[in-house]
Amino acid sequence: MAARGETRERVLRTAAELFQRQGYHGTGLNQVLAESGAPKGSLYFHFPDGKEQLAAESVTLSGRTVAEALAAAVLAAPDGRAGLAALGDHFARSLRESDFRKGCPVATVALETAAESETIRGACDTAYGDWLAGLRAALLGWGVPEDRAGPLATLVLSSLQGAVMLARVQRDVSAIHQATDQLAGLL
Repeated sequence: MAARGETRERVLRTAAELFQRQGYHGTGLNQVLAESGAPKGSLYFHFPDGKEQLAAESVTLSGRTVAEALAAAVLAAPDGRAGLAALGDHFARSLRESDFRKGCPVATVALETAAESETIRGACDTAYGDWLAGLRAALLGWGVPEDRAGPLATLVLSSLQGAVMLARVQRDVSAIHQATDQLAGLL
C-alpha cells in the first residue's frame, strides 16, 4: 500500500502533466485517477476542494519545477546572451520532447481559468511572479541597470510565452530562438 504522501504526490504530478498537455477543461478527475493509479476516494481526501485545488497545486508544482530548471540554465550561462539562449533552449527542448503536445504548464491553465477561479489565477500569478523575480535577478547579474531589469524581465517572459505558443502551433521552435536572439540584442 502506498504511503499517504506518495499517493498525493503521484496524483499531483499526473494532474500537472495532464493540465499542461490538455488544459484545465480538457482534463477530467477520472482521467487523473486512472493515470495516477490512485483510488477514487483519495482525490477528495488529499484535495478536499476538488479540481480547483488540484489545479492550483499542480500549477504551483509546475511553476516551481520550471523556475528551478530556468535558474539552473541561467546560472550555467557565462553571460546574458548565453543565458537567454539557454532559456529558449529549455522551452524548445520541452516542446520537441513532447512532440509539441505540451506548452507552458502555467499558461495552458491560466488562459482557461484566470477569469473563472481566483484560486487558480493566484497560483498562476505566483508562478509567473517567481519567474519574473528570477529573470530580474539574472538580468541584474548580467549588468542590466536596476531601472531596466524589471521591465526587461517582463518583456523576456512575455516574449518567450508568445514564442512558445507560436512554436507549438507551428510545430517548429524557430520562433523561440528568434525571440531570444532579438531579446539578447536589448541587453
